[in-house]
Amino acid sequence: MEKAKYCFKKLDESAISIIKELFVSVFSNEPWNDDWSDENQLHLYIQDLIGQSNSLTFGLFEGTELIGISMGHIKHWYTGTEYLINELCIDNTKQGQGIGTMFLNMIERNCKELGLTHIFLLTENDVPAFEFYKKNGFCELENSVSFAKEL
Repeated sequence: MEKAKYCFKKLDESAISIIKELFVSVFSNEPWNDDWSDENQLHLYIQDLIGQSNSLTFGLFEGTELIGISMGHIKHWYTGTEYLINELCIDNTKQGQGIGTMFLNMIERNCKELGLTHIFLLTENDVPAFEFYKKNGFCELENSVSFAKEL
């Protein structure tokens, strides 16, 4: 894999259409099978992630094609300032080739340059992403749990 053929960029709201396209193509398929057919809900969700004052979005391009995105925000915490990743994905046809690991390394480098001290994210423990993050040095927080309540 040639690093030179990939371009890492910070993205903003001007890239919303290509972000939505990649996001839907990845998360509407296995193993996620999310239903993003409601265009308005999709737009609001992506806008929430990329359109806030503390949003931090990265894109990975192969030529002119967006093949990876990381959407989240900067969070100031007592242990330091961190990047909280809400969504991270690589184009389905590019997975399993080391591109995700390369993208994570680029994200980490950029976060260090910004003075951030941690990257935090959530994923499910029964999807391939779980092992991917562990392989890339992320530690499972054993004393943490996620809660949700349907209203």
